[in-house]
Amino acid sequence: MMFAAVTAFGAEGFGSAPGEKAAILMVHFGSTFDDTRAVTIDALNADVKAAFPDVTVAEAFTSRIVMKRLAARGIVKLTPREALLRLAADGYTHVFVQSSNIIDGIEMANLRHEAAMMEPFFKEIRVGRPLLYSVGDCLEVSRIMADRYSGPLSDRKGAVVFVGHGSEGPANAIYSQIDYMLSSAGHPGAHVATVEGYPTFDTVLARLKGAKARKVTLVPFMFVAGDHARNDIDGEWRGELVKEGFEVTAVIEGLGQIPAIRNIFVEHIKEGLREKPLNAVELKSNFIRENL
Repeated sequence: MMFAAVTAFGAEGFGSAPGEKAAILMVHFGSTFDDTRAVTIDALNADVKAAFPDVTVAEAFTSRIVMKRLAARGIVKLTPREALLRLAADGYTHVFVQSSNIIDGIEMANLRHEAAMMEPFFKEIRVGRPLLYSVGDCLEVSRIMADRYSGPLSDRKGAVVFVGHGSEGPANAIYSQIDYMLSSAGHPGAHVATVEGYPTFDTVLARLKGAKARKVTLVPFMFVAGDHARNDIDGEWRGELVKEGFEVTAVIEGLGQIPAIRNIFVEHIKEGLREKPLNAVELKSNFIRENL
């Protein structure tokens, strides 16, 4: 568990009253790859510490498989519940929980559930937004990715396929939204697909053939470039596209390696400290109260 100096959020007002102690808990799915973990997860944790130098910053992982494999190598990571219990035992009264999740899917639902279960141990727990929550988030990330891969996107014979993880829930539609935003912004060679959701490999393959693309750049649309990036994207997807006659380049880079992407997470924390993120019930109640 990683800690910075212990003070409250001061001007933010969250846990700043006398006798209160506040902390930020960074929650990540995790990765067994040391190299990508260092430049994504550790980098984001460091950015948060730099943005809040006088605040305690703790860390937790959610993937039990990742945690088990790391533990076998002597690297111990706490679950969100374990991390929150430790913070409570250490006298913290306020905790802001921020994940590195990309969409508001199953992982975010589980995290909010765990945070709610821990509420009796604190005066307040707030859970921040994932990377892609608002329309503004999606537009900003679309711009960042288009700028970063402007080279291959400018090639008339080229295409860039951003490959996300995918989800079974409705939040999966975010990937199609990003795809549409990239196209609408004048990047017809940009496509978004997912490993376990929609759009699928077959979906993007049909689009690549329809556009008569010759060169394809595969880019993980995931926070870390771990198993999926190396085995699915740079392995299976690359191999299948080569068989179809494409010239393929795979970029093994997680979204967490991009400073501008990490900054969005930091901004989500700042926003959440200024005003508590509301759930659907609270938003509806506020709307009714303001419009009756």
